Amino acid sequence: MDYGKTLHLPETEFPMRGNLPKREPDMLAFWTENKIYEKRLEKRKGCKKFILHDGPPYANGKLHIGHALNKVLKDIILKYKTQTGHYTKYIPGWDTHGLPIEHAVIKATGLNRHEIAPLDLRAKCREYALENVEMQKKDFIRFGVLGDWEHPYLTLQKPVEVAQIGVFGEMAKKGYIYKGLKTVYWCPHCETALADAEIEYKDDKSFSLYVRYPAHDLGNDKGSHMPAGADPEKVSALIWTTTPWTVPTIMCLCVGPDIDYVWVKVGDQYMLMAKELVASAMAAGKVEDYEVLPDVMKGSQLEGLVFQHPFYPDRKLPVVCGDHVTLESGTGVVHTAPDHGEDDFNVCKKYAAWGLKPMGTTDSRGCYTKVIPDYQGMFVFDANVPILKRLAEEGWLFAKASMRHQYPHCWRCKEPILYRATEQWFASVDGFRQEALDAIDKVRWIPAWGHDRIYNMIRDRGDWCISRQRVWGVPIPIFYCKDCGEHIINDETIQHLQEMFAKEGSNTWWMHDVKELLPEGYKCPHCGGTEFTKETDTMDVWFDSGCTHQGVMKNDPDSGYPVDMYLEGSDQHRGWFNSSLLTSVAINGIAPYRQVLTHGFTVDGEGRKMSKSVGNTVAPQEVIDQYGADVMRLWVSSADYQGDIRLSPKILKQLSDVYRKIRNTFRYLLGNLADFNPETDAVAYENMTELDKWALLRLEQVFETVTDAYENYQFHVMYHAIHNFCTVDLSAIYLDIIKDRLYTEKTDALSRRSAQTAMYQILDTLVKIIAPVLSFTAEEVWQNMPAVTGKEESVLLTDWPQAHPEYLNAALDEHWRQLLSYRSDLMRVLENARKAHLIGHPLDAAVTIYASGEDYDFLAAVQDKLATLLIVSEVTLVQGDAPAEAEAGEDHPQMKAVVAPSASEKCERCWRHDATVGTDADHPTLCARCASVLK
Repeated sequence: MDYGKTLHLPETEFPMRGNLPKREPDMLAFWTENKIYEKRLEKRKGCKKFILHDGPPYANGKLHIGHALNKVLKDIILKYKTQTGHYTKYIPGWDTHGLPIEHAVIKATGLNRHEIAPLDLRAKCREYALENVEMQKKDFIRFGVLGDWEHPYLTLQKPVEVAQIGVFGEMAKKGYIYKGLKTVYWCPHCETALADAEIEYKDDKSFSLYVRYPAHDLGNDKGSHMPAGADPEKVSALIWTTTPWTVPTIMCLCVGPDIDYVWVKVGDQYMLMAKELVASAMAAGKVEDYEVLPDVMKGSQLEGLVFQHPFYPDRKLPVVCGDHVTLESGTGVVHTAPDHGEDDFNVCKKYAAWGLKPMGTTDSRGCYTKVIPDYQGMFVFDANVPILKRLAEEGWLFAKASMRHQYPHCWRCKEPILYRATEQWFASVDGFRQEALDAIDKVRWIPAWGHDRIYNMIRDRGDWCISRQRVWGVPIPIFYCKDCGEHIINDETIQHLQEMFAKEGSNTWWMHDVKELLPEGYKCPHCGGTEFTKETDTMDVWFDSGCTHQGVMKNDPDSGYPVDMYLEGSDQHRGWFNSSLLTSVAINGIAPYRQVLTHGFTVDGEGRKMSKSVGNTVAPQEVIDQYGADVMRLWVSSADYQGDIRLSPKILKQLSDVYRKIRNTFRYLLGNLADFNPETDAVAYENMTELDKWALLRLEQVFETVTDAYENYQFHVMYHAIHNFCTVDLSAIYLDIIKDRLYTEKTDALSRRSAQTAMYQILDTLVKIIAPVLSFTAEEVWQNMPAVTGKEESVLLTDWPQAHPEYLNAALDEHWRQLLSYRSDLMRVLENARKAHLIGHPLDAAVTIYASGEDYDFLAAVQDKLATLLIVSEVTLVQGDAPAEAEAGEDHPQMKAVVAPSASEKCERCWRHDATVGTDADHPTLCARCASVLK
């Protein structure tokens, strides 16, 4: 018999040995074969719903640890909600259209997308997407996530596409859809427009140039602004840029209307710049000898002055005013190209009467067009160095350096993008912006800062560019009349297309000519024409996924709309949360969700972003192969997901140790309930021992904490509460103390049955409240628990435990808090004696306690319990002073104790040293208690 720190368990009674990687698939098979998910729904049919709409991951490549974090969080919530009486249908989904998949197919096959027929490319993309769905599905199931995996939703499914073009048509009917020339994010490598959510910012090394633009005419209706005594040939405006390639595309110079500007004389040169930025500009040019002329001009006074292009003398550059000009960096004078910047485009639009409009300076591949002399056909980024050299050779370069800064890159090809003015389809957010903001206020955002984040995004965002120059996606369902040029989209055309999409899917757009896509005999509602063309662009994939609240949730009466929760990473404030909100508000006036929960990103143990190139990634399959899915699920619950979540081999090892302690607690409880029948052997609460009542008190306190943590999605609070309960309250205190009566008392002794009653209630509660997280382990425990009437087939079909407020005895709680503080002090004294080799096992010890006053009074009242609490053979309490060798307690310094080896013989059965050993002739090696039990 082992009375050491490791809990004793008769190995033959319960073979629960761990080895999760091999045992968990058996649990998966059990759940699948017995249709536990379906039975879960059937049990809660007609109950209050809690529907979580799954944000669709891309069907592109292997899953990463962020996918595991996301799906496990969803699963934990839904399992808990099921236990608390909710109907929790869960339909997993996938995003299956768009650039990521088309890019992957082209890369893998080497196809030229300009040469392959659209339907052939779409077929390959569909095949690729479906293969990835199946691959990812297996991994999600292996995570222990329950759901309708046989019937997931895919954005390529016909009903989803039908609903999507219906949403588009409804928005068009309300006037929210328009085609316009604007500056958008453009990927020259993928040759398509991109949305905000498709942009990734990366650290990039760029040039930092100060360039002079020569003056042409410095007079306006406010008078001449030529610096006094200056040679007109020596006057210029100084600008700062990090993109030399934009110099050939510049159309004007922009100043801040309320900023103070001055002329700065350097040698015989005069340069215009913001007064506040003179020092930094001169430092960049390494100029120490300069003069700031006294005249100060507001930017508004400079409007209409004319400079000229340094390369193209015939191109005159007027000065315009823009509120976007700041004093954060540069010179306060911004060279402006309406083709290549949102602010540039907008400010030029204000001055359209001056002829400032996009020239079409670049093509879809990012090469200069014929309107840019000297550089036609050159890729813009390749032009940086030649342009820099030309500026230097011709004397326009004032200063040159390099800098690192965040620059936007394409989310798929990872290459730098351009800002490019093109004609695109847009959703006018202005048409329903206030409605969207009002809807945000009605949603519960978890954590609360999510409200302000998405509110500010919607408040400040521009119109949504929804067209993409790709073929793998849902087409923009718009026609053009050849006679009048007007675009056509209305209820009649959308309804006809929906009927065709329902039969053939979105392929129908490429399968049929334009006359078949329109109702028979259709005439242009604008001019009566009968010849049409169709739009060639597809929709932004964020529009695809942003419409699933209609195509999936609203179409399913068992799910419904709006749903109870969306749960994704915090990047989805600008992604799926955003697009779903906008489409829902645009057509129905409400948000598609009642709650939105966001989590952070996974980082390594040092807080660095995970990267394959750095070698600090942790793949979910690797975690499962080494530790099992339950350890991975325990990691998800252990972290405060509101920030970034750390993961590393060291963290996993620590979590594996925690898991083992929790598992060993279950093993011990099960092993010592092997002969316990809860229906016939249970002891009434009022007849239980005080220690057992304390254990149930702690159980109830932990149960309250855990329930509140689940309700408020604070899973790390639940994790710490259960971990501490298992390792401290149970293993280090309660289970350690009751070993003696479990192993030495008669099988049906009241004190033993009392302990087993408490252990069974602890086990029954613990296995249920841990099931949403450690689902595999909980199932295994459940299958090995004593059979009782009405026991559910699976732990995942159980109800949440009932509260027992009668266990919360405040007087008992306070008494045991004090008693355990004395025990803690005395256990430290015992440990010191063991380290000094005064004793071996604690049961070898005889402890003499010296106390007075309140300490003595308290200990005297519990003197008969002290030997049991300390797991020693003898305790003697002395009132009065202690000898010099006595050790004082830390929490109770007036109490002191001396530990010595017991002088009594050791009982061979219970290991206690007792004066009664040998008093029974039939059992000469046993104490009187053990001899009595055996008789």
